[in-house]
Order: sequence, then structure tokens, then C-alpha cells
Amino acid sequence: MADWDDMVDCEGLLCPLPVLRARKRLLSLAPGTVLCIRATDAMALIDLPHFCAEAGHAYLGARAEGAVTLHLIRRA
Repeated sequence: MADWDDMVDCEGLLCPLPVLRARKRLLSLAPGTVLCIRATDAMALIDLPHFCAEAGHAYLGARAEGAVTLHLIRRA
């Protein structure tokens, strides 16, 4: 079973697209929902936690799966 409720595939996309796509999807989700962002851009490790801190969402961490990093965010 997955650790998240919804997923956004941002593989191959560069900054700021992973953050923009995450923000757009989070707007459509209920508070408390966990979103997984699949990203290959190393800058996402910096950009996504920063975005969460500014927007009030909880950045739950990241884990690598080969060349892809899974970032988990809980919607505020």
C-alpha cells in the first residue's frame, strides 16, 4: 500500500515546474491529504520544502527510487 493519496509525475521537469505542479494539485486536494511528487530534478530537494514552509503544508520527506526522488507533502 502506498504512503500517499495522490501522485504528480514530474520526471524530467526542471525547476520551477515540480513546485508549480505540486501547488496546482494540492489546491484540489482535501486538507490532510498526502501528495507524492516524483521528480528527477535535484533542485526539488530544496524547492519543495521551501514551498511547503511558505504555503503552510507539511513536507514529510523524500526517498530515492533509482534516478527518481519521491517527495511527500501533507496538505495544510
